[in-house]
Amino acid sequence: MSGLLSPLDKPGLLLYPLYRGGNRGLESLSHTEQVIGSVGSGCRGEVEGLVVFLPASIFPTRANSCPPSSMASCAEPSAAGPEPTAPPPAGAPPLEDFEVLDGVEDAEGEEEEEEEEDLSELPPLEDVGQPPVEEAEQPGALAREFLAAMEPEPEPAPAPDEWLDILGNGLLRKKTLVPGPPGSSRPTKGQVVTVQLQTSLENGTRVQEEPELVFTLGDCDVIQALDLSVPLMDVGETAMVTADSKYCYGPQGSRSPYIPPHAALCLEVTLKAAVDGPDLEMLTGQERVALANRKRECGNAHYQRADFVLAANSYDLAIKAITSSAKVDMTFEEEEQLLQLKVKCLNNLAASQLKLDHYRAALRSCSLVLEHQPDNIKALFRKGKTIHAELSKLVKKHAAQRSTETALYRKMLGNPSRLPAKCPGKGAWSIPWKWLFGATAVALGGVALSVVIAARN
Repeated sequence: MSGLLSPLDKPGLLLYPLYRGGNRGLESLSHTEQVIGSVGSGCRGEVEGLVVFLPASIFPTRANSCPPSSMASCAEPSAAGPEPTAPPPAGAPPLEDFEVLDGVEDAEGEEEEEEEEDLSELPPLEDVGQPPVEEAEQPGALAREFLAAMEPEPEPAPAPDEWLDILGNGLLRKKTLVPGPPGSSRPTKGQVVTVQLQTSLENGTRVQEEPELVFTLGDCDVIQALDLSVPLMDVGETAMVTADSKYCYGPQGSRSPYIPPHAALCLEVTLKAAVDGPDLEMLTGQERVALANRKRECGNAHYQRADFVLAANSYDLAIKAITSSAKVDMTFEEEEQLLQLKVKCLNNLAASQLKLDHYRAALRSCSLVLEHQPDNIKALFRKGKTIHAELSKLVKKHAAQRSTETALYRKMLGNPSRLPAKCPGKGAWSIPWKWLFGATAVALGGVALSVVIAARN
């Protein structure tokens, strides 16, 4: 706007058309823009003006301060007087009358005046739940408030007395009742832990109470609820664990202790101690036998609950305890006990692998049993069952392959739909004549032979 001049060659003067009706003429313009005209000097009578669009919010202040009826008196008088202007050319439309607004010294002053326009008289925007804004907010304040409101609030840290979802599915949760002492550590897999356990049903009925339950963490010696929750406890901590039947005794339940099928349990666990597991190489013969027996009994319990994966794992741990190298001498009786125990564990392992359809693994287990006892009936039976299952799979695959090959050959030799049709005269009950004659001959021969034998007698 630095190049705008008035018809009186007064720089910095803004002109706008004068409308009849005073201030009401300004209301006839758009609510968002006002059209301002300015006429440049030295145009030799021709209108070479610029159209400038200004916000409508600045016009009420100017209109109030200097109404259109007195705008001519508000303009500063020219010291040198108005310069003569050339008459408009013929055929040009008549120019509208312009009146002069308060000008500024230069265009830059006009821009600063527009920027420093007082907007305090405008009514503030209404906001639900907030008082009206008395002062104009700084640019960008509303945007910053909107972005701050859109940012998600940080989740508060869980309180120590809240439930911990161990697996994230809501079926196994833990709540700390008594925290462990400061500086206490948590047990790791392979350590032998000692816990005090109280087991109750959902209705509060107590079904089991163990003052000192000892097991190896991660070996599946106990139910999965304990194996998964104890590693999250500190030594000396007491916690409440709620577990679904999936992580307890499952659909079969338990006889000792008596747990109904599909029963969810509440476990109150106190972790008393956690020590490192035994070194298998330093175990004596009797210690090996005791350890292997415990693992085998755990496997039997899992097998009875139809949890064949955990059963196979327990049997494998028992075999590992038996067959690991030893740095301690053992007697002949201890070696015999370990051998008998190994045969039992291998047989049970083969049974679990058959239930899981792991035929190759089951065949290896049976072969190991037969290496020590070639006439072991259980091993021979399970090995034969394994071979029969493998042969059945092979026969099914061979039949499927033959059918595929037959269809392929039919496509190669011609249209498979043009196959020779069956003879309509032969039904399902029709018997060929040769079979009929043969059967008659055999029957007559039998009758004649019986007569001859009877005559001789």
